[in-house]
Amino acid sequence: MTLRLGLGLPQMPQYDPRRDVRDVARAAEEIGFDSVWGFERTLVPNEPLEGLYGIPGQPWPDFYRHCADPLVTLTLAAAVTDRVRLGSSVLVSGLHAPFPLARMLATLDAASGGRVLAGLGTGWSQDEYRAAGVTAYADRGAQLDELLDVCAAVWGPDPVAYRGRWTEIAPASVGPKPTRPVPVYLAGSNGRALERVARRADGWLPGHLTGTQLAPLLGRLRAAAERHGRDAGELDVVLRVGIDLTGAPLPQDGRRPYTGSHEQVLADLAGAADAGAREVLLDFQVHCRDGRELTDRAADLYGRIRAAGL
Repeated sequence: MTLRLGLGLPQMPQYDPRRDVRDVARAAEEIGFDSVWGFERTLVPNEPLEGLYGIPGQPWPDFYRHCADPLVTLTLAAAVTDRVRLGSSVLVSGLHAPFPLARMLATLDAASGGRVLAGLGTGWSQDEYRAAGVTAYADRGAQLDELLDVCAAVWGPDPVAYRGRWTEIAPASVGPKPTRPVPVYLAGSNGRALERVARRADGWLPGHLTGTQLAPLLGRLRAAAERHGRDAGELDVVLRVGIDLTGAPLPQDGRRPYTGSHEQVLADLAGAADAGAREVLLDFQVHCRDGRELTDRAADLYGRIRAAGL
């Protein structure tokens, strides 16, 4: 099976949202990428309540300052493309009231001809939760479950009705409807997150894992899916990786995955595919200066991946 390839859209502060998002999206479709993706980072606190990714003492990088909104980014991409799927990796569920987010995703799917993939996760930043003012950080798992319920209701037939902890919809007509029920992909790799994927999602969105790390987690996910009476083979797996091509090979000892020479990165991608990733989302944006450089690097690596038979 050929490995599907996605491309991260340029949202970081060095990019021009007036030009680069549309240019990169067009180029991704022309190059042959299967999908384009946006991520969510709403702020960088001066005095964070926790370290980056929840790791104590880990500083937040400057490249997370002033990141463009993912849904606006995907809307710009939808307007200049016809084929590539439009994914979020990920929208932080607790930063959004469920009903408006369900409607926005439905509208984008209808406008794009059924190309949206709703990637969702609970996030890790208490600062972002406090700024959004939607729900408490401690309730993030329960709020994600309610969001999934609300999406199913809003995307289904009228009349829509729902009563939950955060959302109450009296019987009503709600539209536009998506072209089809939007596929839902969930992030996270701890036991609770994998159980939620197994019960409720169309796919899993792990991030920055090697094939060696991915394989046992995917085994746990598939076992959980079977416990819930699902066909584990139907669960899609889209792995997000940050690409940093250095030209010369890096020493293997201490090398971060998906960094180094083309040969090293290709070996990492082959390992991920062998472990069960069906699609890899290639994110170049941290190490590029503008949309043109990102496009050039993406086109070059895409060609090498296909030439390698992946």
